[in-house]
Amino acid sequence: MKSINELQDEVIEEFADFDDWMDKYQLLIDIGNEQQPLAAEYKTDENLIDGCQSRVWLHADMQDGKLIFQAESDALIVKGIVGLLMKIVSGHTPNEILDADLYFIERIGLKEHLSPTRSNGLASMVKKIRIFALAYKTKFEQEQQVH
Repeated sequence: MKSINELQDEVIEEFADFDDWMDKYQLLIDIGNEQQPLAAEYKTDENLIDGCQSRVWLHADMQDGKLIFQAESDALIVKGIVGLLMKIVSGHTPNEILDADLYFIERIGLKEHLSPTRSNGLASMVKKIRIFALAYKTKFEQEQQVH
């Protein structure tokens, strides 16, 4: 399994192939279209991310000590953005996620090319991922103390 930084570097390289932001948006849309649809039972208010202009659901499960994220959005570009996040953080331990510096957002130029509301939405997605990681880490540590 690749580290979070190796995965970020791959994403940065993938985006570096394109100079034009229309092509980068198309890449985001393609990434979004590759996402598996989120099961209906996970499209709950609890999984809905606050601060997003479009609706974004984020769900996490713990498997073998690693967090597996699933997400969906009703907006194409946002679906791509959340898809990128999933690609990078899913399959890692809560500690790896909490310790990660998600520098790819800055490096691929996403921050400057998103509207303020989309930027806030992106920040909210990252925050929600960290909240899940912290919650699972805490739960795991408590279970360890019980046993």
